[in-house]
Amino acid sequence: MANPQITTATNITGPDLSASTAANNATQYFNNFYAIPFNVSADTNDAIVAFFEKYTTNRQTAHTMASSVLYTAMSQNIDPLTVLSQFEALPQGQLNSYLAAFLNMSRVQTSILGVNTGLKTSPYITRTILL
Repeated sequence: MANPQITTATNITGPDLSASTAANNATQYFNNFYAIPFNVSADTNDAIVAFFEKYTTNRQTAHTMASSVLYTAMSQNIDPLTVLSQFEALPQGQLNSYLAAFLNMSRVQTSILGVNTGLKTSPYITRTILL
């Protein structure tokens, strides 16, 4: 069954889950009138953002990834701190695959995320290239 949650989130930016922006924006209020409010504590938000800041070393990317993880966890009725503890328990280098699988739980099948592992060039082609 499809996710009935209506939201203003896009693929470009994550949802702004703060209560102050929803109260001041009439368009967002009416677009999300029947939607379940996604509110988390500041400690939960800060913990997830800090984890992704350490992982990405880019503040804006960390905020976008954290909001995506929070939005997916809340839409699936999963505690965000449980998801964070699972992310922290993963071995080095496996977070990308796990994160793609986690974010694909609530995505439409036409916009599935994947992980780029690079191209494997055939050794027969590599040996014929002149440098």
